Amino acid sequence: MRSGILVGAGKLGRTLVILGVLGSLCLGVLALTGAEWPFGRAAAAVAVAGGEQPPPQDYVDLRTVAPAAPAPPNGPDASTGSFAEDCGRNAEGHRNSDNVVTSPGITDGAHHTHDYVGNLSTNAFSTDASLEAAATTCTDGDRSTFYWPVLRRLDRSGGPGSGAHGNTGRILEPVSVRVEFRGSPVSPVVPMPHGLRLLTGDPVAATSDGSLTRAAWGCSGLPGRSTELYPRCPEGSRLTRTLDFPSCWDGLHTDSPDHRDHAVFPAANGVCPHGTFAVPQLRVVVAYEMPSGAPFALDSFPEQRRSPVTEHAVFVDEMSDRQMARVADCLNQGRRC
Repeated sequence: MRSGILVGAGKLGRTLVILGVLGSLCLGVLALTGAEWPFGRAAAAVAVAGGEQPPPQDYVDLRTVAPAAPAPPNGPDASTGSFAEDCGRNAEGHRNSDNVVTSPGITDGAHHTHDYVGNLSTNAFSTDASLEAAATTCTDGDRSTFYWPVLRRLDRSGGPGSGAHGNTGRILEPVSVRVEFRGSPVSPVVPMPHGLRLLTGDPVAATSDGSLTRAAWGCSGLPGRSTELYPRCPEGSRLTRTLDFPSCWDGLHTDSPDHRDHAVFPAANGVCPHGTFAVPQLRVVVAYEMPSGAPFALDSFPEQRRSPVTEHAVFVDEMSDRQMARVADCLNQGRRC
């Protein structure tokens, strides 16, 4: 919130100034006490130069977070390979506030800006046919689309989408994006069907029960540690976002009304639910250079107050059948491709 000097203010002007000051004081009290707005887990934001910063409790020094427990050992039928793609880091500046999967045909349907790699044409009106005909940033010709909310530096201003729906600050460009498909720890995988839509994370997690949250923020210098909060990284470490997608497909559909029922996550031991089939598990890791102590936040819906738990990403598979078969073969044969 901002208070300003109202030139020539009379009684009404003085009232507005007082209200502005009181509003700023209220925000400060809420931030210091950890009190929340009536938005579930979404806490009050505090003003900084160039935008609004989530409250201090939304950030954590990652050195204080315990390393994750080791993954269970692979079973005898595991598909242990990996397949990496070079799809760039969005140096082309392909960004918009559309979401072709959850809000098709609606311009600005996301109410926040997305970064894209892969297909260069993706917008709210894209179809499988239009995506198949478009150019791509992936060096192997994969025309799939991968996207997630942009991250912004809050002590800087300007740039695409800055200020829209409360998402102030200057976009931070990724320094690297790693796209990798991995196998199953318990079984072979089958190829993904062409046109498969996958969603990970929950863009409304701050006002929901949190059951769909998949946020995994980290630091390059502290492997094995992640958090649902924004991490404060040691000097020299890059901030990372690890986006793991569901990998148990129902064998029938490429999408579903909630965009989740047709493809779900395996259990902690890697086993897919009954009636589903293991497909290549997509992992995208996005990295940024972040000066120590710099204020930052991702774009979100306005009522989510830019909470770190709203981290999410979307994938649309537009690989050719031949390309996807190569991916599955690589994983099932235990190779690194």
